[in-house]
Amino acid sequence: MSLSSEDVVISKHELHAYVVRSCERMGVKTGHASAMADLLVAADYRGLRTHGFNNLKYYMDQLLTNKIALDKEPEIIKQTVATALVDGNNVLGHVVGNFAMDLAIQKAKEAGVGWVTVKGSNHFGIAGWYSTRASEQGLVGLAFTNGPPFAVPTRARKATLSTNPISVAAPANNGDSMVLDMATTTSSYRKLEMKALRNEPVPIGWAVDSEGKVRKTVEHERSEKLFDVKSSCTRETLRRELREKLFDVSEKLLDVNFPTTDPRVLFQGGNLMPLGGLEETSGYKGYGLGMMVEVFCGILSGGAFGPFTGRYFLGDESPDVIPFEDTIDPKAFAPGFPDRMSQLLDHCRNLQPAEGDSEVLVPGDLERQHMSMCDTLGGIPYKPKLIQDADKFAAEHGIEPLKRKS
Repeated sequence: MSLSSEDVVISKHELHAYVVRSCERMGVKTGHASAMADLLVAADYRGLRTHGFNNLKYYMDQLLTNKIALDKEPEIIKQTVATALVDGNNVLGHVVGNFAMDLAIQKAKEAGVGWVTVKGSNHFGIAGWYSTRASEQGLVGLAFTNGPPFAVPTRARKATLSTNPISVAAPANNGDSMVLDMATTTSSYRKLEMKALRNEPVPIGWAVDSEGKVRKTVEHERSEKLFDVKSSCTRETLRRELREKLFDVSEKLLDVNFPTTDPRVLFQGGNLMPLGGLEETSGYKGYGLGMMVEVFCGILSGGAFGPFTGRYFLGDESPDVIPFEDTIDPKAFAPGFPDRMSQLLDHCRNLQPAEGDSEVLVPGDLERQHMSMCDTLGGIPYKPKLIQDADKFAAEHGIEPLKRKS
């Protein structure tokens, strides 16, 4: 994130407190509210803005429309010494995710591995939060989740899978670790929204049209810019702009046969592509990874999977999103795991960069760099519009507003 003199720095403590205040105002238990706050703060602290504070309004809308249960807790349906099936009972996904990972950690410490899958959950934030929760205790952590269908299988027309993220965190020496946290699609839906609203192109391989095809040319002249939204807008602003502006000009959109390098193709029935993009550039591998996530999440749990998961981002019913979390105790295998992990990480970082590149990183380094920047600033920087929207929300609902860092 590039900084500007207009950015507003909010301390992590204050941001966490504000999220808790907002959730409690909606009737959320303090413990559940704190779990959500942990995830939103962690996402922005790590630089993963698509899953951070700008998602708070989305969660508030879910709570206001009674799509998330306030009076329940996750519960174990069945278990063995090393496995468990959990019913999230439709409570906040962050609460369910923590419950499942803590259970997996407990089982790994007792049995060497802990495999936990869940049904009846909601969006649980960044997958890397949960895998890191395990690695901080010396375990290898894995966290997957499915979600609403907006990605097409290779050669298909219709969206069937979600971005189906996967995260693996492996501990090394001196607090170091590898933390992989990635989608199994080429891009997130959020990124294409932003591109569409700014009238910016996307690479070939990010999206397909309603027929499941890639169009590299446009049959009509590129339409004039329909609207513009500043980069500081919130997720809710994006949703509103899409509803009020994109769909209001649907006839104009239909007059233009957009190439799939134009993200507005998503609003003509287009969809995301699996990681790798086109079949000739190995998109089928991303498709396979997305299917793997469904095996461990929706299929194994008996919950919703693939096309049967609710599209909560369009205001559908409760989604029944399915997380899967696994932990492995390295001590149950060969000795010296942290040493060997450190050796691999150090080797990669010490490689000579290719011409024009500054340094070789390992998964998790970019997030660590962002965390270091925030530590130097004494908080997390935000664009003024996001903070203004938070102040407006606070005023509307009788919540104490965010305190700026002096």
